[in-house]
Amino acid sequence: MTIPVLALVTNAHDGTVSTFRIADDRLERVAVSSVGAGCSTLAVDAERHLVYVGAKPGSIVTCSLDPGNGVLTTWDETSVVGSPTYLTLTPHGDRLLGAFYHQGLAMGWGVDNGHLQAPSPPVSHANLHSVVVTKDTRHAYVVSLGEDAVIRYVLGQDGSLTDGKVASAPAGSGPRHIVLNAAETSAFVVTEFSGEVLHYARDGATGELALTSQRSIVDPTAGLAHSRYGADPTAEHLIWGADIHLAADGRWAWASERSGSTIATVPLGLSGEPEPVTAFTATEAQPRGFGVTPDGRYLLAVGERSTTATLYEIGTDARLRVLDRQETGNGANWVRFA
Repeated sequence: MTIPVLALVTNAHDGTVSTFRIADDRLERVAVSSVGAGCSTLAVDAERHLVYVGAKPGSIVTCSLDPGNGVLTTWDETSVVGSPTYLTLTPHGDRLLGAFYHQGLAMGWGVDNGHLQAPSPPVSHANLHSVVVTKDTRHAYVVSLGEDAVIRYVLGQDGSLTDGKVASAPAGSGPRHIVLNAAETSAFVVTEFSGEVLHYARDGATGELALTSQRSIVDPTAGLAHSRYGADPTAEHLIWGADIHLAADGRWAWASERSGSTIATVPLGLSGEPEPVTAFTATEAQPRGFGVTPDGRYLLAVGERSTTATLYEIGTDARLRVLDRQETGNGANWVRFA
């Protein structure tokens, strides 16, 4: 018997969060909680059973999570400059950082018992899409889709971002989501327009990044063309890269592409360099978000044009095998674990 894991899925069109229990190769929906219209990105403080959810118009909703029944209860709401595209917490849950795509801003908030404090002065880059923090909380990385860049910042105790250092991405690639490996020697970025995984070597002393390689995550049989800002990927049959996650052992990455509705399995070399895709798995329609359970056994995927969530077993070769599928909601877009 496996230890149950709770998974949270935001359903933007319904304004709800579905809570699933994953155990013994099964997926069970245990709760659906109303959070707010357009809810999308979320950050989980598992130690305090708190969840921060980005919603429209312009708010971050703080919820308490009942680990027994999976119900989210809203108890605080903070007005912000727009609808956050990405939220992430520092490891101890004392600071929350957010990226705002349409406003081109990123900022942080101190957190006091789940309440967000005044925001730090924002930093500005075009179409900021994601932000992650190192385990020692010295550095934060903000991804600018509009400027084809990843910016390293020094993270302050109040959530402030200073001393930005830019690492370029290939022109027109549209970098979107970023993850760090467990040793924090590498950063991996999935691109929206070119459909690639970019590998950056990370300097442990300065935190600066250096682009070393890139690898396509687009199914070549899908016949997709390179995309661009302002294009309609569905109407024009263009690449539409979305999300990326790593295996706990750092040997594999998975990346989603929405036009073909696939998840690519990408082996990673000893230095972290992405190698050619070993499998393309057809998944939920328009998979903006997915997640890998902390124990590395399962992958849970949802789709913006689907109302179901699929649980996959991750094989020894990192290929995905369908185990279960359950209803979630309309406009499902993010997956996080509690």
